Amino acid sequence: MQIEQLRNEIKENDAVMVYFSGENCGVCKVIQPKIKKLFSEEFPKIKQIFIGADKFPQTAAQYNVLTIPTVIVFFDSKEFIRESRHISMDQIEQQLNRTYHLFFN
Repeated sequence: MQIEQLRNEIKENDAVMVYFSGENCGVCKVIQPKIKKLFSEEFPKIKQIFIGADKFPQTAAQYNVLTIPTVIVFFDSKEFIRESRHISMDQIEQQLNRTYHLFFN
């Protein structure tokens, strides 16, 4: 996804989760289905976007993604959470839970 496309998605949606991964990243391939499941089941109103950092290095650089995998969650166009490399699903869920329910209820 190009930089402008991502900026527009972040502006047009109340909440967005962006997952940066890489083609040859084994950890990325293991974590991606877990991220999809977590956000689909627990936080369905957050738009999910998956970007290959190796295919779109300018976009990754623009968002200061220095390592993969990286998860960035935006609420109201502002960065709320950023987790990289060693990503804990429990930690992301705990961080998002209260804010998500306050924001969407």
